[in-house]
Amino acid sequence: MRFRLAGPTALLLLLTACDSSTGSGDGAGPDADEAVAALAGALGSGEFSDVAFTQVTPQAASAEYAEVVEGMGEVEPSVEVGDVSAQSDTATATLTWSWPVTAEESWTYDSEATLNLVDDAWQVVWSRELVEPSLGAATTLDLTPVRAARGDIVGARGLKIVTPRPVVRLGIDRGQVPQARAAASARRLAALVGVDVAPYVKAVTGAGELAFVEAIVYRAGEVPPAVGQGYERIPGARALGDDLPLAPSREFAAPILGTVGEVTAEMVAEEPGRYEPGDQAGLSGLQARYDEQLQGRPGAVVNAVGSDDKERELFRIDGAAGDPLELTMDVDLQSEAEALLRDVAPSSAIVALRPSTGDIVAAANGSGTEGQNIATFGQFAPGSTFKTVTSLALLRAGVTPDTPLPCTSTVTVDGKRFKNYSDYPASAIGRIPLRTAVAHSCNTAFISQASRLEELDLFDAAAALGLGIDHDLGFPAYFGQVEPAASRTEKAANLIGQGRILASPMVMATVVASVQKGALVVPRLLRSVEVTEPDVDPLAPGEAAALKSMLRGVVTEGSGRALLDVPGPEVIAKTGTAEFERDGRVETHAWMIAAQGDLAVAVFVEQGVSGSRTAGPILEAFLRAAR
Repeated sequence: MRFRLAGPTALLLLLTACDSSTGSGDGAGPDADEAVAALAGALGSGEFSDVAFTQVTPQAASAEYAEVVEGMGEVEPSVEVGDVSAQSDTATATLTWSWPVTAEESWTYDSEATLNLVDDAWQVVWSRELVEPSLGAATTLDLTPVRAARGDIVGARGLKIVTPRPVVRLGIDRGQVPQARAAASARRLAALVGVDVAPYVKAVTGAGELAFVEAIVYRAGEVPPAVGQGYERIPGARALGDDLPLAPSREFAAPILGTVGEVTAEMVAEEPGRYEPGDQAGLSGLQARYDEQLQGRPGAVVNAVGSDDKERELFRIDGAAGDPLELTMDVDLQSEAEALLRDVAPSSAIVALRPSTGDIVAAANGSGTEGQNIATFGQFAPGSTFKTVTSLALLRAGVTPDTPLPCTSTVTVDGKRFKNYSDYPASAIGRIPLRTAVAHSCNTAFISQASRLEELDLFDAAAALGLGIDHDLGFPAYFGQVEPAASRTEKAANLIGQGRILASPMVMATVVASVQKGALVVPRLLRSVEVTEPDVDPLAPGEAAALKSMLRGVVTEGSGRALLDVPGPEVIAKTGTAEFERDGRVETHAWMIAAQGDLAVAVFVEQGVSGSRTAGPILEAFLRAAR
């Protein structure tokens, strides 16, 4: 272990406060100041070869000093010389120690050195009291970090989302199993709890004799019965209670919230001043992005440890808890959304937000996403839900909800044949008003109006409803894309939410929220992040009223009729189905967006039959639960 002296020897000499008799007593002998400065330098560096001692060799003093301070770890002290007083053949000196035990505070104290004049040279009387004045003959120092309480992640109504919750740590206690049997115990425990056997055996056999080597952590109450009964039969296996910052369940908003765990070697290498091996930190999601805020300031305690292992506290710095991270997420609505997606096999998501504020109250990812956050960052063709945007562009181009449009069974554009979805009602074929084309989602009617729109009309309409312009919301959020079409075929596809159109469930919830509010809605999840509205051509009152009326028609007479009897305020909605190719087969995304009162919702299922048949029942159940 190496120690750093506060300054060079010359500085120590300048700082020395001497009385008039720091020599041998007659003014002609050796100077005690030089001997004390050499001692201070040795205590700072751990190298005692230049210091003379009265009863021990420099090598013995160095070895004992290393034993005393070994428990201070990598913390390096600085040592400064204070008053030096010499009388005849004895001198005393004050040494001021400073140990930077945390980044913010140091442990500072004084000790006293005694020197004797022997054969016309000053020699130091060695004792452990030189290091700390209360140390006994066999006492050592020990520094223990005190982990700061991590800040909670708090949701709507002040309800805690991530907060310390009880866990059970299972592992091998090396002090309870001899070395010869440690590998066998590790192998049995790893097999019992389902972790990789070889790495765990290596960790256990390589650990110190008193180490506890963790194998797995369970939430309290979730230890499998077989594990709870089986670990007790394994020599050295132990279960320790603890608390960890956890959400209400393992799945709760996991891709967004992220995880907390032991820092990786890469994190330590990248930020050595911030992390040390064994530290806990956010590893992903919001926990990682806001780790500095949540982590707080750790403390430390320094103990004197006797030969009987009894500890006596010498110094303590209490840490400061991390600051909470406030979200708009509603615990109840998030839980309901996740419950509705639990048995949905394909990748799926539900996003719900408040049109009045943009507050995201639920952003749930189904189990089929395999840990990916598609709720706010997914990038998929939105299909016919995008006709909400196309309708606004057509309104601005002079079409009214009552303008008749040709809804044919198919339409061909530059050799590309487009058709309506398979369940499209035959009664809605022919010349129908725009409102009916929206209600029944007639692809061919919208494509027939392509010539009315200029290159940026679709982009501008999308921006007015919150789609296509990025913002930094403080978390991964995809606002979609509305790219100009490179051909007439691509332009036709764009009009029905395919082609070069992409969106996330979050931004489609934003689109219907903007219709419901009658003005642009910008979503937010973190209360501390200020979001500036983009400069867009805003919705006019007449446009908003027309859009809302047409989306209400989807519920009263179109593909969203299942929502008609949902209790509460009127529901507006739009269904959507988007084709995509996978493994040589044409599959369909299933979408549905809706708003009721101060709640806007988007449901997405990556592979489904149609928006109304696959996403619709999920959205209906969510609206009913939200009431």
